[in-house]
Amino acid sequence: MSEETIPRTAPPVRDWPVPDLPGTDFDPVLRELMAEGPVTRISLPNGEGWAWLVTRYDDVRMVTNDPRFGREAVMDRPVTRLAPHFIPARGAVGFLDPPDHTRLRRSVAAAFTARGVERVRDRARGLLDELIDAMLAQGPPADLTEAVLSPFPIAVICELMGVPAADRHSMHTWTQLILSSSHGADVSERAKQEMGAYFADLIGLRENSSGEDVASLLGAAVGREEITLQEAVGLAVLLQIGGEAVTNNSGQLFFTLLTRPDLAERLRAEPDIRPLGIDELLRWIPHRNAVGLSRIALEDVEIRGVPIRAGDAIYVSYLAANRDPEVFPDPETIDLTRSPNPHVSFGFGPHYCPGGMLARLESELLVDALLDRVPGLRLAVDPAEVPFKKGALIRGPEALPVTW
Repeated sequence: MSEETIPRTAPPVRDWPVPDLPGTDFDPVLRELMAEGPVTRISLPNGEGWAWLVTRYDDVRMVTNDPRFGREAVMDRPVTRLAPHFIPARGAVGFLDPPDHTRLRRSVAAAFTARGVERVRDRARGLLDELIDAMLAQGPPADLTEAVLSPFPIAVICELMGVPAADRHSMHTWTQLILSSSHGADVSERAKQEMGAYFADLIGLRENSSGEDVASLLGAAVGREEITLQEAVGLAVLLQIGGEAVTNNSGQLFFTLLTRPDLAERLRAEPDIRPLGIDELLRWIPHRNAVGLSRIALEDVEIRGVPIRAGDAIYVSYLAANRDPEVFPDPETIDLTRSPNPHVSFGFGPHYCPGGMLARLESELLVDALLDRVPGLRLAVDPAEVPFKKGALIRGPEALPVTW
């Protein structure tokens, strides 16, 4: 869009440098953008041009659930973005719009329902107990990330996906290379291709399977010709990578509890409020840097009196929506019994994170096990010395040194 065609009422384009933020600090630029108005314009460190940003809860839910805003059109556009490497696979579920998006999600839906997630609860609890046993046996101090928060989600997502235990390490290595910006685009792309080739073999072997794991569900869907093998592989890669996001979320969750002992003590003393407390921490934690994937307006739309033209790129901020005072009274406060709590930490609309129930299950198991089994758990260093990831799309501690 040329500058001449932008309405005079359009807000100025704000440069958003997205610095590496310490701990769970809320992005000060995002806070300023929220204060400037419900619809602003931003320019991120990579890509080209500018994009709209909506930050109010109701607007975020509208944009993410409105077919007038699409993902597929992003494929061929150098939209301003945070990620230095933008290598979307054509047909990848994150860049599909309904009905193709709906068809693809339906193939694995059974694994991510309450029943599907409950199927792995006992196994997940057993895996977690083994990790905590090993940490306690080794004695303090320990890196909670290395000992528990990293291997646990990998084991659980591999269990749900149907990936054999012997291949977990490879999955973790590929995921880290795909998500890191420090190795270069070629390394990320090669890791994605290697993980894809692995899943193509695994899914191909399960075309007539009646198993309940994701690879079996995908194999059966391919066998019935409901989806292609390429689509199945793209979805498997996305779900596998997404499964490791719990490491970062739980890292921030425990950093918050360990730096706010009052919160940890209350959750320890009142186990009944833990599900509400975990939901509140999921609302409050700044899960990511900046914003995720953009959408493109497919026709002219007006949001809060601001005209969005067909072809314009638009971002939503779930982090900002989770701090909207019209929906969450006193949003900066962590209220462990906040109810209702309709946060959008797992997204909203057709692209809502399919692993939301699984992430909640893992968070509940982690909080129960670590608070109850390691009552003296505390940071082994000053909070300012906890190293947080740099240059990452998803925020979280690099390590979480603890003692007990």
